[in-house]
Amino acid sequence: MQIYELLEHQRQLFASGRTRYFEERQHRLRELKAALKRHEPALLHALKQDLNKSELEAYSTEIGLVYHEINHTLKRLKRWMKPKRVRTPLTHLGSRSYIMAEPYGVALIIAPWNYPVQLSLLPLIGAVAAGNTVILKPSELAPNVAEALAAIIGEAFEPEWATAVLGGAEVSTTLLAEKLDYIFFTGSVKIGRAVMTAAASQLTPVTLELGGKSPCIVHKDADLALAAKRIAFGKFTNAGQTCVAPDYVYVHREVREQFVAHLAQAIQELYGQEPLHNPDYTHIISDRHFARLASFLSNGHPVVGGQVDPEQRCIAPTVLEGVNWQSPVMQEEIFGPILPLLSYKSIGEVYDAVLERPKPLALYLFSNSRVQQREVLQRLSFGGGCVNDTLLHFASPYLPVGGVGDSGIGRYHGANSFFTFSHQKSVLHQTTRFDIPFRYPTSRRGLAIIRRLLR
Repeated sequence: MQIYELLEHQRQLFASGRTRYFEERQHRLRELKAALKRHEPALLHALKQDLNKSELEAYSTEIGLVYHEINHTLKRLKRWMKPKRVRTPLTHLGSRSYIMAEPYGVALIIAPWNYPVQLSLLPLIGAVAAGNTVILKPSELAPNVAEALAAIIGEAFEPEWATAVLGGAEVSTTLLAEKLDYIFFTGSVKIGRAVMTAAASQLTPVTLELGGKSPCIVHKDADLALAAKRIAFGKFTNAGQTCVAPDYVYVHREVREQFVAHLAQAIQELYGQEPLHNPDYTHIISDRHFARLASFLSNGHPVVGGQVDPEQRCIAPTVLEGVNWQSPVMQEEIFGPILPLLSYKSIGEVYDAVLERPKPLALYLFSNSRVQQREVLQRLSFGGGCVNDTLLHFASPYLPVGGVGDSGIGRYHGANSFFTFSHQKSVLHQTTRFDIPFRYPTSRRGLAIIRRLLR
């Protein structure tokens, strides 16, 4: 089916009103869950083929999150769909006010390769729950997962309701040239700008889930061993190919050496003495991405890791010292298993460095001081993050995920996904039992009454 024809069929289904019924949305989400269960072994195999993800990592960071999101949504969908009553001012006597969550129509989801299952299906769950039809464009850089996703969606939905369209960047370009009702994009800042430009030409609303250089701050009062383990987990899960991974660490000078020692130990505990030979360690997605990351290793000197295997596209978990803000590794989001280490004497140095740069998607603070925690959270702007942990905020359906400024526009997960893909339609229902005369220009006392009411 050609893209234009597919869009026409989805518009027709949406216009028919079928997607607006709770029972239909509920049924489709249950069908998606059932199809996912049937294809779970194939998905696990595809993730191993494309990224060398272990079954534990693939389930905990991808498939399990999708099951949880579907269950969370099914339990709450009827409540989210119900019109919300709001207060009515005294000037509107006799009326009642409410807000209706209305689906946009045809939604396009452009998904990335780094978490190709959950970053495809979590937005799709929200779009379907909200009553939209959906075209999903999986990443061509994870081709085996893309094929598996197409099979799952093909079983769970009619093409007119939701379908996966496979192909390269030219397919995305073709889709973006069409008139759509909503666009949800996850990926780089550079491509995000291009997506927003295309959306602007059609005045299509967008959500952009981007990235940036997410800081991690280790204060001198932190539990250093625990901080090191949680930072190693957050940074090197998926070989650092995580949009909310700590991009660099600022550690207080007084505890720098201790922290590095703990970090080296944590990496060894998690990935072994020879991570390149660890069969469960994730590989880099492409030769081009591998070459870019490998070039960063010369920007400083590795105090942990630094080994590479070009044939396997594998880079050992690496801690890089001797870098500064002029180093190439500090000029862009790393998106790989390289962790630059900076130090500070005063927390003000960290504030200055972070505030001079685009607002990050995530921020992580390790400190046991309530005062320090409160100050950092108030002073620095970021999409979301954790105190004394990493990544876990992303896995909660109760916390919205989204950037600010260069790190993104909009938010999703849980109820936020439903409302992202819903237009909030305001309705005032007026009585016909009586009419208020002072609203009309013929009223002699209208102005005096309105002045009194609106003071």
